[in-house]
Amino acid sequence: MKTLLVLFSYHHHNTEKVANVFAKALDAQIKTPQQTNPQELQEYSILGFGSGIDSGKHYMPLLEFADALPGITDKKAFIFSTFGAPFNLLSRDKEKYDEAIIKNHLALKKKLQLKGYEIIGEFSCAGHNTNSFLKLFGGINKGRPNAEDLKNAEEFAQNLLKQ
Repeated sequence: MKTLLVLFSYHHHNTEKVANVFAKALDAQIKTPQQTNPQELQEYSILGFGSGIDSGKHYMPLLEFADALPGITDKKAFIFSTFGAPFNLLSRDKEKYDEAIIKNHLALKKKLQLKGYEIIGEFSCAGHNTNSFLKLFGGINKGRPNAEDLKNAEEFAQNLLKQ
């Protein structure tokens, strides 16, 4: 099973840490949107698309890449991200937390589904965020993704292999 991860991670490379776990578990290659020719995606059985979250959606280079994809059939994909501050992060309300992740992934998910991709899973975890005024306080989610987040990422990847 040939797998490619299309990744845009630049700020603290939070999402890259997660992608590296996926790459090892899935024996996948990692490329940025700029390094990837949309036509070459036909060579892969499973595609992973991931970036950090900015203003409630994946970073623009990944969304623009999804817009440029040709329509396909019978192609499986998964979505992943790291976030600085999803809605209700501190509330510990799992349902609201999950709703926030679904909302964060919605723009990319719709784009991929419109192109014909079957979304077989979604993964997200916190990442260190020092955007805007947060840098004055050292940011939030320092040390994230942590060992537990990366263990969860590995379990997610193992579950993908079982599908």
